[in-house]
Amino acid sequence: MIIESFQNEKIKNITKLLTDNRFRKKSGVFVVEGQQENERAQKYHFEAEEFFICESIFKGKTPKQKIHLVSDKVYEKIAYRGSSEGIIGIYKAKESNLNDFKPKDDSTVIIVEGVEKPGNLGAILRSCEAFGIDALIVADGKTDFYNPNVIRSSVGCLFGMEIFQAENNEVHEFLQKHEFNMYTTIMDETSEDLYKRDFKKRSAVLFGTEHSGLSDFWYGKGQNTLIPMSGSIDSLNLSNAVAITCYETLKQKKS
Repeated sequence: MIIESFQNEKIKNITKLLTDNRFRKKSGVFVVEGQQENERAQKYHFEAEEFFICESIFKGKTPKQKIHLVSDKVYEKIAYRGSSEGIIGIYKAKESNLNDFKPKDDSTVIIVEGVEKPGNLGAILRSCEAFGIDALIVADGKTDFYNPNVIRSSVGCLFGMEIFQAENNEVHEFLQKHEFNMYTTIMDETSEDLYKRDFKKRSAVLFGTEHSGLSDFWYGKGQNTLIPMSGSIDSLNLSNAVAITCYETLKQKKS
C-alpha cells in the first residue's frame, strides 16, 4: 500500500522529527535523507528502524528493513531536499561520551566552541573526515548533531566521525589528561602561524564563533595560533578556517 495522505500518522511523525529538536531528542531517533547518506549510516552501524521510499524516484538497492512506499507528493513534503533520490530512513541515535575517546600518540582533534549553525557544523564535519582528523569536539554546543541540515551538509560524514559534545571545563580537563598540545585561534602579539605548529604530536586546535571568537575561558590555556593571510580582511568563515587547518595537519603527517 502506498501512503498518499499528509495526515498519515507516520508522515506527521517524520515532519515533527525534521522540525522539532526536542521531539527528536525525546524520541531517540532521527531522519536521514538521500541514498549516499543512508548508505553511510548503515556502513557505520547505525541501527535503522524503517524506510520511506518513493518508487518513481528511488534507483538504489532496496533496504532489508521495514519499507513504507509513499506517493510523489508525500515524499516531496517530507524530503528536506524536495525530490532528492527517493529514500528517507529513520535511525536510532547513538550516545557519545568524551571519555570513551582513546587518542593515539599523533591524534589531532578539532574543537569548535559554541557553534550554532547546523550548516557550518556539517561543513566542518566534512573537512574533518576528508583530512583524517581523529575527533571533532563541540564545546558548549548549541546545535543538535542529528539536525537534518548537519547530516545534509556533511554528506553523511557525521556517521563515520568520532564526534562529542561537552562543557568547556570537561573538554579542557580531557585535553590536559591526555597531554594534548592546545592551539587556540586567538590573534595577539604572541600568535604564531599555523604552519609553524607541530601536528605530528598529539594536538588540539580550538575555534570560537565567527562573531566573537573563543570565549575568555580559553585565554591563556593554549598557544595562540593564526592562519596567515595577505589580503585586507583579517578573518575567514569558520568552516573555511577549519578546512585549512585540517589540510595542514594532514600535510605535516604525510611529509
